[in-house]
Amino acid sequence: MEAAWWHAARHKDRAPFLRARTAILRAVRAWFECQGFTEVDAGALVSSPGAEIHTAALQTSAGYLHTSPEFAMKKLLAAGETKIFFLGKVYRAGETGPLHAPEFTMLEWYRANAGYEAIMDDSIAIARLAATANDTPNLRWRDQSCDPFQRPQRLTVQAAFRAFTAAAPPTDPDNFAASLVTQIEPRLGQDALTLLHEYPLSEAALARHSPKDPSVAERFELYACGVELANGFGELTDAHEQRVRLQQAMDLKHQRYGERWPIDEDFLAALTLMPPASGCALGFDRLVMLASGARSISDVLWTPQA
Repeated sequence: MEAAWWHAARHKDRAPFLRARTAILRAVRAWFECQGFTEVDAGALVSSPGAEIHTAALQTSAGYLHTSPEFAMKKLLAAGETKIFFLGKVYRAGETGPLHAPEFTMLEWYRANAGYEAIMDDSIAIARLAATANDTPNLRWRDQSCDPFQRPQRLTVQAAFRAFTAAAPPTDPDNFAASLVTQIEPRLGQDALTLLHEYPLSEAALARHSPKDPSVAERFELYACGVELANGFGELTDAHEQRVRLQQAMDLKHQRYGERWPIDEDFLAALTLMPPASGCALGFDRLVMLASGARSISDVLWTPQA
């Protein structure tokens, strides 16, 4: 049986990864400060944890623990903030494994009046920053390696499914998610970063339509070594359409899992005042893992769950 994380020998074994975490954390905060961002501290207790069909939330007697600070940060954009970032804990039930922990650190940021291409560029810069902060040329996961300084590959969801499955993306959310995880994701971020973009609208409840193709959304995910690092949107600000999408997402969630989350009415009210914006959520622990060559997410958490 593996020793507890607080045993001296195991802590010594994990220490290089934890030192890398500290260096990358410092570099990320400095980068956002240089970009003119304000760090915000979103409260963890919320009335609704979001719109994700396949995500499970932790609930307390006082409310849900947030799975992302997204709704709170959009309310801050409505209040007048223009460039904000959050670097803190979020919570998701049932997520454990080499790449998952129920409590993990999210880096999330928003730019008002910016296209989502700017957020794509940010995510690439942050991946490169992590490698630089830890003085490593490549991001690594198990036997895979990715050079973040090479030109990233840009691939639409449609093109990825055609290339790797010889079929169009499934229209059913469950089949889409299963195919993406098993057939697409492992092939992304090999040698260079991959930006997978133009998701079907059914897979982007909080993203706006693409002006180039109304059947897809301004959503992208960043991959390295087959690992999803970031998920970004051109944000939907139409409150009526957002309500419809949230209701549809919760109907599917109830159909699949027998659960629905309440709709955050304050969030919908804030959308009527929110400026056009783009935002991104990045799994900070995963980024540290890949930049440091860690073996699992528990290597980069100071106090992992037993």
